[in-house]
Parts: sequence; structure tokens; C-alpha cells
Amino acid sequence: MVSSAASQCDSQQTDDMEVKVVFMCDFSGMLVFILLLRVHNVDAVFRIVPNRLQLFQHESVSFLCEGLDNSTQLRGIRNAEGFISVCDVTEVVSCTIRRVYLTDSGEYWCETDGGDRSSSANITVTAGSVILESPVLPVTEGNNVTLKCRTKKTSSDVAAHFYKDGLLVGSSSAGEMVLHSVSGSDEGLYKCSISSVGESPQSWLAVRELHKEAF
Repeated sequence: MVSSAASQCDSQQTDDMEVKVVFMCDFSGMLVFILLLRVHNVDAVFRIVPNRLQLFQHESVSFLCEGLDNSTQLRGIRNAEGFISVCDVTEVVSCTIRRVYLTDSGEYWCETDGGDRSSSANITVTAGSVILESPVLPVTEGNNVTLKCRTKKTSSDVAAHFYKDGLLVGSSSAGEMVLHSVSGSDEGLYKCSISSVGESPQSWLAVRELHKEAF
């Protein structure tokens, strides 16, 4: 068995963006490269409703981009395939997908006419019966983070196990786990499982250094 391991390269900084590459080795021995691209020159807040990275198939999801100054022209919200067509573009960009499918999984962000992009979020749509509720955007060092495991049929409390990078890190009869005063060591791929029901997909929890500029 290949043990889980992670290492991080130095960030590469340019005038308007930071690029960080994280290397993660999963239990099948396959090396996964996760590229985080953060662009600083778009003063926008990207939100998702419901506020979570995992969705059950056929759920509805809305993407919102707000907080831009009047001089910035928004083009829309997009993923790797292209711009979402069901969008209302004014001072705030709002896009709603009424029924999501597995093919809607992927990275989403808002983009200006000039090609600049906001923070992004990686959405996972599952046909399974369990999802993990985790923060959509990076959390700041020192804050508490609540992870919640829920089933498709009910959002009530259920006993759950929580995993980070494939290793069990906690169990709860209430279906929740709190990470207190998070730091960079809490970054990783999280998932949860509920006995006799199933296991959620994995989602990346990102932690932002306290002294860095918010973006």
C-alpha cells in the first residue's frame, strides 16, 4: 500500500497572480497535481448557494459574483467547458442550474471581459447518498471550521466518520466535526462516511495565511 504524502512547492509570484502547486499521492499510488491559481486584480466575491462544494445529482445550485467596482465589466461565470448560459449579468452576476448532473462537476469562477478571474471553487456532483459539507472558499488561519456529513434523504444528525487524505481523523454521533483554529497543516482532501449508507466524495479544504491579502 502506498502511504499518503503531501509536499508543497514555493509559490511563484507575479505582479497580478500567485501560482502554487500542491503534490498529493493517493492510496492507489497515483500522483495527483493540484494547481491553485489565484488572480489578485479582480476585486470580487464568488459565492455558491447552497454554500457547499458537494451536491447531490438533480439538486439546484446558484453561482453569484458580487462586490466588483463599477469600472470592471463582468462577462459571466464559467468552468473549463465555457461560460454558463443561464446567467443574469448586471452589477452582480447570477447563474442558476436547476438540475445538476455528474457532468456539471468541475471548477467554476467569475470572469471579466478582459479575461481576469476571481477565486474559484471546485464543485463535485455525486449520484451517491452521502455528501460532505465544507467551506466553498479558503478559510483564514485561526478560524474554526465545521465539517458536516449528511445523507440525501435527511439533513438531521447521523453518526459519521471523517477522513483527511484517506486517514481517519474523527468520528461523531452528531455527524459534525469541528477543526479548531485551523492552520496550513489542516489543508487536504476531506471526505466522510455513514455506516450502512455510504461515503462522500472528497473535497479540498484550503487554508489562507492570516497575513496575506484577501482575494
